[in-house]
Amino acid sequence: MIKFLSIVWLVILAGTSQAQTLIPEDTLRQQVLRLQQDMDRVKVNLGQAQAKFQRGIALATIGYSVTIAGGLMLGRDNDKLGQGLLIAGGATGITGTFLLVDSFKYLGRASGLPKKRRR
Repeated sequence: MIKFLSIVWLVILAGTSQAQTLIPEDTLRQQVLRLQQDMDRVKVNLGQAQAKFQRGIALATIGYSVTIAGGLMLGRDNDKLGQGLLIAGGATGITGTFLLVDSFKYLGRASGLPKKRRR
């Protein structure tokens, strides 16, 4: 008798738990499509961030290396060239740094989080 009651109890539990977890097929498809669209958007934004980040690193490295070379030339025979390299390298380095910082906007877009409001 106890065996019979436990089997009946298992059948009742299985039936009620299965009825609660059924999701309409259309809703499930919509959710899967929405997730695929979100992932595509994330991939595009991460690709854009990576490209801009790499350009920024390269440009900043070159610019600041030229600045260092220009600084080493100051006070010697090539003083004028050193001054020119300082200015050109500094401008190039700042541009590269700007590209680095600007690449983070794509990471914010990739996360899908809303922007913080400034006060």
